[in-house]
Amino acid sequence: MITVRIPTPLRTVTGGQSEVQVEGSTVSEMIEKLAEVHPGIKERLYDERGEVRRFINIYVNEEDIRFLTGKDTPLKDGDEVSIVPAIAGGG
Repeated sequence: MITVRIPTPLRTVTGGQSEVQVEGSTVSEMIEKLAEVHPGIKERLYDERGEVRRFINIYVNEEDIRFLTGKDTPLKDGDEVSIVPAIAGGG
């Protein structure tokens, strides 16, 4: 099982849970399985082209998937995935 850390803004979709357990051999498959259990989450993570939204960062064991193989990043049992919405800042 993969542990997925859910950020506060998405917890409305997971019934308030901050962590959920799900299976998946890649990030993409994990999101599909997550969407089966928590409908609506996929639409919040993906844009209309089916790509991870610009303002959503996904980390596998603290590594940004943008620097790995994106949605095709492989997952193994015991991995931790963090979904982190980018925080807009300014100065």
